[in-house]
Amino acid sequence: MKNSVSLFAKRAAKATLVLLLTSTLPSCSDELFDKQPLDAVSDATFWKTEKDASLALVGCYDFGSYWATGDFFGGMSMIYLDMMAGYGSEKELIPDVVTNGTLNSAYWLTSAFWGNSYRTIARCNNFLTQINTINISESNKAVMIAEVKTIRAYLYMNLALYYGDVPMPTKVLTIPEANTIKRSPKADVWAFAENDLKSSFANLPATRPTSERGRITAGAALAILGRLQMAQKKWSDAAATYKRIMDSNVYTIDQNGFAQLFRQTGENSREVVFAHEYLEDFVGTVMLQYLYPETYGGWHQFSPYNELVQAYECTDGKTVDESPLYNANDPYANRDPRLDYTIMIPGRTSFKGVRYEASPTSTSPDRITRYNWSGYCINKFMDPTFSGSLMNYGGNFPLIRYPEVLLSYLESKLEAGDAIDQALLDATINQVRGRTSVAMPAVKTTDAASLRTILRRERKVEFAFEGLHYYDIQRWGTAATELNRQFTGMKLTNSPATYKDFPVDSQGFYIYQKRNFVAGRNELWPVPQSEIDINPGLTQNKGY
Repeated sequence: MKNSVSLFAKRAAKATLVLLLTSTLPSCSDELFDKQPLDAVSDATFWKTEKDASLALVGCYDFGSYWATGDFFGGMSMIYLDMMAGYGSEKELIPDVVTNGTLNSAYWLTSAFWGNSYRTIARCNNFLTQINTINISESNKAVMIAEVKTIRAYLYMNLALYYGDVPMPTKVLTIPEANTIKRSPKADVWAFAENDLKSSFANLPATRPTSERGRITAGAALAILGRLQMAQKKWSDAAATYKRIMDSNVYTIDQNGFAQLFRQTGENSREVVFAHEYLEDFVGTVMLQYLYPETYGGWHQFSPYNELVQAYECTDGKTVDESPLYNANDPYANRDPRLDYTIMIPGRTSFKGVRYEASPTSTSPDRITRYNWSGYCINKFMDPTFSGSLMNYGGNFPLIRYPEVLLSYLESKLEAGDAIDQALLDATINQVRGRTSVAMPAVKTTDAASLRTILRRERKVEFAFEGLHYYDIQRWGTAATELNRQFTGMKLTNSPATYKDFPVDSQGFYIYQKRNFVAGRNELWPVPQSEIDINPGLTQNKGY
């Protein structure tokens, strides 16, 4: 639960307006615009003391709240990314458009990711310029600079991942500069981000006091660096980066329960490396309103696909295709406990004492005949400890958890060609699978091909709806395969051969949606047409 951590979030709420005024407006030579405004804060009047720098720093952490989406920090945006990546659908098909073959350069969501990222980068660039104009302790200055460079590097990493070559401003631009800037090669953008991260983590503290919780730590900067190195297939470098985090002994696998990690009660867990901080009434989020089924007062915006459901192993550690425990007539029994923690299953899942139903023959408001629904709903992030407005939730959203560190370390060692033994498996993937509330059988194989399959599946089920899968399939090069297929929904019948009410596959699962990802085009998002209209020097990605 929130305690004095709210101080940082409250400062963020108050700093937002100030930083919008001080970090996004370029300088102009016109005498009229050289005059100091009487009703606003300018750089010349704002940047005076270390307290001002602290306030400006909080503005760099303004990652959005409430309805904000289309960014690389918010909970809603992370769910959108995983929906794009084939985990499910959204009722209005908002994220679906990105990977269903219909994406174009005018689409608002991919344009929002671009625009929101560059607004934050502008604040970061302004901060890095202005902090050198005031008297401030060198130690505090080094920490603040490292935080801001880490935020900027995280954004450049993601921009280059999803758009390829992108503009890379490293200072506040004048209007003429902003309207003529070119795209920098993806490799150059990633090299710049990697250098910033390498120079930053050593200046960051390993932990934060409660009053600073939410600020970036050395572990967070290293984890972002590891992601970037994995995206570049710098396997040995990534392994070394993740080993630094492991050796710090700051983080651990939380044994208090998998489900509670995604509620307010678990947001201060030592498993969380970096999170988007929310605070009820100040910088809350409407995510729960979107997430909850209508039965519980929500809008039921998200519908997971059955292909994700089927990815969860049976309790013997074997897949549904291999395990004797799998019962096609009762497909949700004897499964990895994370399935129930993550996905609401009709007729099986209860929330606050009320059973979730979606059968087309039921009277439930969530029955699949009412909207474009698969029958499943997201259970992860539903918070039975919360009784406030679903449009004003204050629980944090974890962006990086320690299991990512462990699984990424193992993957980096595997892909680097290093020897894999049982001790390494037990120190990594089996720590994740072996938490008390999950207790899945230990992985024993050291065969590279078999382990790669297991490891990728483990990432898929462990991090479902946390925004990581799109990154994974991009760097694995599997997006075209995973996203050009027929997707299914809930189990409708055990007699598929004679069932006529709704289309079902050979196992009786609802035939739901088809994605038509276009290989050679949809691997990258389009540069927003609105940006090209302003700056004709920006080129467009292939196919858009």
